[in-house]
Amino acid sequence: MLNIREAAPGDVEGLRELYLDHRNLTKTPPKQTHGLAAWSGLLEEFIADPGYHLLVGELDGRVVSSVTLIVIKNLTHNLSPYALIENVVTHCDFRNRGFASALMDAASQIAREADCYKIMLMTGSKQESTLRFYERCGFDRNAKTGFLKKLD
Repeated sequence: MLNIREAAPGDVEGLRELYLDHRNLTKTPPKQTHGLAAWSGLLEEFIADPGYHLLVGELDGRVVSSVTLIVIKNLTHNLSPYALIENVVTHCDFRNRGFASALMDAASQIAREADCYKIMLMTGSKQESTLRFYERCGFDRNAKTGFLKKLD
């Protein structure tokens, strides 16, 4: 059974493996891989930030899926915050088991509890199956127009 929880410092190696395996995150492997110490330092910063929620799905002690939810304070919408979801990743050997859906539900619950009025999500995927997955999670691909400006 999948255990869903906030990431802990001991998850750094599992998260690094999950994100750096190019079959899980992107079609091409990253150009640069930072050492474990850099990953550990950044993970500690995430854990310390009350608006940053790095959720992991753990199966038999192994991190097999993750979702990042960031709650952002806001001056509009009666000062209601909004949330952003990024890095929806499931290890390729554990896909199609409902793990990402369960993590997305958990992230949505955190956003509700934080009184967020919306959750935004962007994906670089053009695969119809991925887009339908996000729609099944309650996202509307036609509700907004997204833009991206790469800075690298």
